[in-house]
Amino acid sequence: MTDPVVPERIATRRAELDGLEEQLAKQLEEVRAERDELAVAEKVPARLSEQVAAAQASTAPVSAQVGGRGVLSVPHRAPGVDQGTLPPEYPRILAVVQ
Repeated sequence: MTDPVVPERIATRRAELDGLEEQLAKQLEEVRAERDELAVAEKVPARLSEQVAAAQASTAPVSAQVGGRGVLSVPHRAPGVDQGTLPPEYPRILAVVQ
């Protein structure tokens, strides 16, 4: 004969385990959702750097060949750049234009 307390303990433990299973399933779903979000977030910096590299490549200064050597057809503009920083040909051109 079985003790009448045993089936009651089994039912109680089964209810506890069912509740724990439900809680763990919810937690696993949340972890998977966050992991998927992180996978997307990892791709963003890579795409941004690709876009920046593509933009920089498309706006790279055009170079030309003069006397067999490469020269910029238009120098970079930057703060503090004045006539003294220009190649020797440019001041002559500016003198003619002025």
